[in-house]
Amino acid sequence: MPSTSRSVLVIGAAGFDIKGLAAGEILYGSSNAGRVRHSLGGVARNIAENLARLDVAVTLLTAVGDDEAGKQILHHAEECGIDVTPSIVVKGGRTGAYLAVVDANGGLSVAIDDMGIVGSITPQYLNHRRRLFGEASMLVVDANLAPATLDTVFSLAVKNKLPVCADPTSTALAERLCPYLRQLHLVAPNTSEAAVLTDRPVARTQDEALDAARELVARGVDIAILTLADLGSVYATPEESGLVPAMRVDIVDPSGAGDALTAATIFAALNDIPTHEAVRLGIAAASLTLESRESVAPDLSLEKLYARLAA
Repeated sequence: MPSTSRSVLVIGAAGFDIKGLAAGEILYGSSNAGRVRHSLGGVARNIAENLARLDVAVTLLTAVGDDEAGKQILHHAEECGIDVTPSIVVKGGRTGAYLAVVDANGGLSVAIDDMGIVGSITPQYLNHRRRLFGEASMLVVDANLAPATLDTVFSLAVKNKLPVCADPTSTALAERLCPYLRQLHLVAPNTSEAAVLTDRPVARTQDEALDAARELVARGVDIAILTLADLGSVYATPEESGLVPAMRVDIVDPSGAGDALTAATIFAALNDIPTHEAVRLGIAAASLTLESRESVAPDLSLEKLYARLAA
C-alpha cells in the first residue's frame, strides 16, 4: 500500500543515461577500452521510480520528445506505478540524455547532460495544472527547471502549504535553488553543490561538511544532508546533526546513487521516521544503486533496505 493517500508530485528531468565504464586508466584525447551501457535516467525520473518502488504514490511531471526514447520512459514509469498523465510530450522534440564517463574505480570522470527539453515545463503550463499542487502531500523538484519555472513552482507550493524537497542536480545548476532555501524541507547536495548553496569553500573533511549542513539549516532548510561519497553522509536539522558512515560495496556504476538517497529520505519524512534513521535508509538505498547497472536498482524495496541495515 502507498505510504500516503496523497501522491508525491515530482517535477523535473527524465532522459536516457549513456554510461562509458573505462576498463583502466582513462587516457584523455584518446579512445579508451571499456563497456558502454544504456539505462533510463533523469534526476526527477530516478527519484520518482525510487519512491514508487518504496510503495509511495507518485505523480511525475516531466517533458520528453515524441520519439522512441520518450515513449519508453513514459511506458516504463507507468509500469512502475507512476502517474505520468501531466507530463509533456513535445512534438518533434528530442528526449533528454545524460552521457557519463566512469573510471575503473567507479568514480565519475566527466559527464554531459542534454536536458533542454525540460524548458517545455513553463510557468504557464504549471499554472494551468495548479490543481496538482493541491492534490499532493509533498513536492520534489530538480534544478534542471528554468529559473522562472522554479519561481512558479515555489509560489504554488506556498499557496498550497506544500513541503518542498529539492535536488541541486549539479554544481552548475545548484545556484538556481539559492533564492528558495527558506522554503526547502529537505535538500541533499554533494559537497561541491553545498559550496554553491552556502557560498563557502568545498568541504574537505567531515567537520567542514557538518558546518556546511548546519549553515544550510541556518539559512532556512529544515533537513540538510551532505553526501561525502565513501565517507558517508552528514546531516543537520534545527534540533540535531550527525554523521552516518558509508556502506562498503563494490561499485558497479555511481549514476543515480544520490537520487536513491534523496528518495529514501523523502520516504522517511513522509512516514515520520527520525532524521538519523532516514539518512541510514538513504545510504542503504544509495549502496543498492551503486551495485546496480541501472540508475535505479530494480530490486529496491523497503525490506531490502532494512535487511541491508541489519547486515
